[in-house]
Amino acid sequence: MWPKITNNYSPNFNYLKRSKKKIKFIILHYTGMRNESLAIKRLCNPKANVSSHYFIKKNGNILQLVPDLYEAWHAGKSSWKKNKYLNKTSIGIEIHNSGHDYIYENFSTKQINSLKKLLKKLVEIYKIDKKNILGHSDIAPNRKKDPGEKFPWKDLSKIKLAKWHNFSEKKIRKLRLIKLTYNEENKFLKNLFKIGYNLSRSSKLRSEKKLIFKAFQRRFRQSLINGKSDQECLLISKNLIKS
Repeated sequence: MWPKITNNYSPNFNYLKRSKKKIKFIILHYTGMRNESLAIKRLCNPKANVSSHYFIKKNGNILQLVPDLYEAWHAGKSSWKKNKYLNKTSIGIEIHNSGHDYIYENFSTKQINSLKKLLKKLVEIYKIDKKNILGHSDIAPNRKKDPGEKFPWKDLSKIKLAKWHNFSEKKIRKLRLIKLTYNEENKFLKNLFKIGYNLSRSSKLRSEKKLIFKAFQRRFRQSLINGKSDQECLLISKNLIKS
């Protein structure tokens, strides 16, 4: 059964309808705005050129802004594995949160409960693999931080709505901050590529690598986001590839 959803349509989408088979990903965002009503207005403002399929309010209420079978404008320049510009193949969900530029707060329990219900239904309808439920920072690490390190990816993984590693975080914490050798860091980069993170030629630059490492940490090592590779990150990356 669908969770209760209210229509609040945005004009910001491509009018050419797509097939159900085209939808392979779900991308999770936070609004990054202090005011919830202004965030909704922006996503529905034709001058803003931005939208999403769903919006989850602080109280857990869900709005549908764009019908699933139309391409909403939420992912922007993005990539995951061989997929580029993920608007074409994804459903975008905005969850209201002030974000890193303001007061990055915890997501409310009602928001996450509503999100779980919505994800379960979308996964069922579109046969989406849990490894294709991603954050905006996963697909655009050089531009985005959302939904961020306070988003409960581990909690979602327990009900098969996200990918997570199999380690006890307390157990692997002893490997934290232990530096990688040159060869080990190259192995870590290769693992990130296998997981799905896009590594362009510029990713060899220290500044670019740091952004990709931070995106990985916001997703899989949320208690420390420092943009530095270490033995803990390497071990997590190996486990993710195997699982």
